[in-house]
Amino acid sequence: MTAEQLMRSRFTAYAMGKDQYLIDTWDKTKSPDKVNFSGDQVEWSRLEIVSRKKGGSKDRKGSIEFKAYYKLNGEEHLMREASQFRKVNNEWIYVDGVVKSINSVGRQTDLGKNARCSCGSGKKYKRCCGKRPGQP
Repeated sequence: MTAEQLMRSRFTAYAMGKDQYLIDTWDKTKSPDKVNFSGDQVEWSRLEIVSRKKGGSKDRKGSIEFKAYYKLNGEEHLMREASQFRKVNNEWIYVDGVVKSINSVGRQTDLGKNARCSCGSGKKYKRCCGKRPGQP
């Protein structure tokens, strides 16, 4: 497996609501205690890889920048993120990511960490899914 293959499988897990797979493939020092899809109104539709650095079968680290497209309240959006991966015991894991922008498709509005979170919680991304473990 490569870092990109893990990224694609994690996107599929988000789309299918497979929370345990997400936790299992997340760096244990950075992962949340749980991922909750109950009440989730986000419908993930497609993933576009923008760039990749390393992350191959012989590498120990890798980074992938991607665009993830989703619908929320009938409107199409995209989230652009730069994600970090590393290999532990010969298995790739997701370390963390930085959201570069969240846009409505067709509009060029860069909202980043101050945007409302795409999970539908109503909180800012930096106070919701973008919060690092151990932060209040």
